[in-house]
Amino acid sequence: MHLDELQWFVVLAETEHVTDAAAELGISQPTLSRALARLEEQVGVPLFDRVNRRLRLNAYGHILLEHARRSISEIRTATDRIAELRDPDTGTVRLAFLHSQAGWYVPDLLRRFRTEAPRVRFELFQGAAHEIVERLAGGEADLAITSPRPEGFRWRGLYMERLCLAVPREHRLAGRTRLRLADAGAEPFVALAPDFGLRQLTDELCVEAGISPPVVFEAMEIPTMEGLVAAGFGVAVVPVPRPERAEPGAAYVPLSESSARRQIGLTWHADRPLPPAAARLAEFIMQNVHKFE
Repeated sequence: MHLDELQWFVVLAETEHVTDAAAELGISQPTLSRALARLEEQVGVPLFDRVNRRLRLNAYGHILLEHARRSISEIRTATDRIAELRDPDTGTVRLAFLHSQAGWYVPDLLRRFRTEAPRVRFELFQGAAHEIVERLAGGEADLAITSPRPEGFRWRGLYMERLCLAVPREHRLAGRTRLRLADAGAEPFVALAPDFGLRQLTDELCVEAGISPPVVFEAMEIPTMEGLVAAGFGVAVVPVPRPERAEPGAAYVPLSESSARRQIGLTWHADRPLPPAAARLAEFIMQNVHKFE
């Protein structure tokens, strides 16, 4: 059933008069009558009762009218959203980012971008790296700020985070200026869940260091890890925090391994063109990389 004919049906249902409805729609009466006949044939029941050469919407017609109005509204909404997506000034950007980037990097980036494009809207998602990749692959996100670099997607490195070992303030390693991860091989570890990119990187670093420490708790966010470290549950491999974001009860000791770092990057689907508003944000980020470090 065609959208035009649904709209014609709505007008006819509201006027209950073929001549008046045809005049309002700017079509001929026979055209409207044939469209009504096709619609009734499709649904399998008459939609109007014919009373003294007038139409009266019946129970079947009332049901179709309810759903026709809803369908027309949904199509109009979809059309409006598509138009927005095509407009770099008023479109919507679907941006996904790591939990760890929510505290400063992404808010600062969006604050700066909104001074340049104040009418662009955002649908934001924060989560783990594997969730972000799923959203990109499924078309639920246009752009993502994540780590590590996902396979099969376009990528632009933004900045490098050094990794350190977070330990309780009174821990035997707290006073060190630098250490090898092997030095903590006998310590209990607090880590992220196995699907998280930082956890995978931590596991790789442990293999390189020749250690297999017990993981006493698997958290969902880095601040939770740091809080548990401060509470004495163990140690944790985390990015070196910005001073204002550090956990007061933890000491952060840099790791000496050259591989103890992770790159944060901007990524998007390789085979799907970016909507104009998302392309505008991507260009803004890449032109101003150094300003957000």
